[in-house]
Amino acid sequence: MTSRLPPWWRQLLLIQRRELGHTLAELAALRGFMPLLMKVRNGGHWTPEEKEILLEHLRRLSRLSPYFMLLLLPGSALLLPLYAWWLDRRRMRR
Repeated sequence: MTSRLPPWWRQLLLIQRRELGHTLAELAALRGFMPLLMKVRNGGHWTPEEKEILLEHLRRLSRLSPYFMLLLLPGSALLLPLYAWWLDRRRMRR
């Protein structure tokens, strides 16, 4: 099916597939980030090794941020505080 496409379109699809693979690999490497990030809030303390891991995760996220910026809809940044309030499920236990 891709053989019928013009060469410039095939090149565009190859680039898209490469970037998708890169993004998925970076997201897979972020496993365990949220539990580690919330450790202090839940009463724990970070060890120096965990702080290094957190910095690595944050660097990965900063490299992915241009991709996620494209997913944001106009005006959605104004709704972020509302999303955070709604997602904070611990507010119901207080």
